Amino acid sequence: MANESTNPTLVECLSDLKDTRKQIGQAHQFIDILVIAVCAVICGADGFTGMENFGKAKEDWLRTFLELPAGIPSHDTFGRVFARIKPREFQRCFLRWVQGLTRRVAGEIVPIDGKTLRRSHDRSHGLAAIEVVSAWASRNRLTLGQLKVAAESNEITAVPELLKMLALEGCIVTLDAINTQKKTIAAIVRQEADYVVALKGNHEKLLEAVRELTEAVAEDRTVNVPFQTHQTVDGEHGRIETRRYLHVAAQDWLPEKEQWCNLQSVGVVESRREINGQTTTERRYYLSSLPVDAQRFAEAVRTHWSIENSCHWILDVAFREDESRVRTGFAAENLGLVRRLALSLLQQEKSLKVGIQIKRLTAGWDHKYLLKVLNGKIINT
Repeated sequence: MANESTNPTLVECLSDLKDTRKQIGQAHQFIDILVIAVCAVICGADGFTGMENFGKAKEDWLRTFLELPAGIPSHDTFGRVFARIKPREFQRCFLRWVQGLTRRVAGEIVPIDGKTLRRSHDRSHGLAAIEVVSAWASRNRLTLGQLKVAAESNEITAVPELLKMLALEGCIVTLDAINTQKKTIAAIVRQEADYVVALKGNHEKLLEAVRELTEAVAEDRTVNVPFQTHQTVDGEHGRIETRRYLHVAAQDWLPEKEQWCNLQSVGVVESRREINGQTTTERRYYLSSLPVDAQRFAEAVRTHWSIENSCHWILDVAFREDESRVRTGFAAENLGLVRRLALSLLQQEKSLKVGIQIKRLTAGWDHKYLLKVLNGKIINT
């Protein structure tokens, strides 16, 4: 993750994006449409009609930095434009913005996970809901990138493609079990990153071997096997959860060890939950390129869920992403990227100590606050 001495403005980041419309007879400037869309989503718009209404309400202010030769575009115009923008090109502009905001953090934990846009299905044409995979910089609280899962495919093929687009040197990438694949692990290592990934029954022999190794270490049945332990206890609302972490050096006898690129350690997390006198226990197993360090391992495991709590959940609650029915052309993917850009910008703005929904409302009410969210300015002045 790079950093620039001067953060680019919104217009600078979007100005290189190719206008895919037919150029003859276009009433609205491409950059005007993009800037209004981003500002509108930050300020509470959840779709193309909201973008049009935002533009009409804010037209006098928008004219202070946009030309708007034909006034505010209609919701149909916003929809047509976003359906035609090439997502890879839009992603490139998005990454330029992110790199301007990102502070390099040693050992930044980057969870990667998929999300289904649940109401984007089209049953009349036999089209399933759209799924995207996203990468989340947990400490910077930024979406680093996203990629739509191709039709008739799944996350397993999409995640390596997403990894190619990201700068991950020195980071720790975390994945759930479906994406614990040898090709994906190799792609992480090629990006000069480490990994902590979940291990389940899709790799049955390796899972059983890791279970046997960690049980032997826990029961003191091994000799000269490096390991560390760590424990955390959380409690609220009558619930007590104790997590015990065991991090063990990977042994050469593990099945196909040499095929898992840079495999250095394995681990198990035992979660013991006590709720109203009832106790349940769960164990989860992991592979990692990290040397044995139980606290670092525990941080990576716990942080993986931040992409759900700090990104996906907020997109559904504050941005109503799950309710979106947009799916024409590339519109759903591009609108999803705008939402993630807006969320990243809102989370970076620290002066207002409120939730994302109130920040969105405040940005809509207060132009000065909107400019704060937009990193100080929209255009160079």
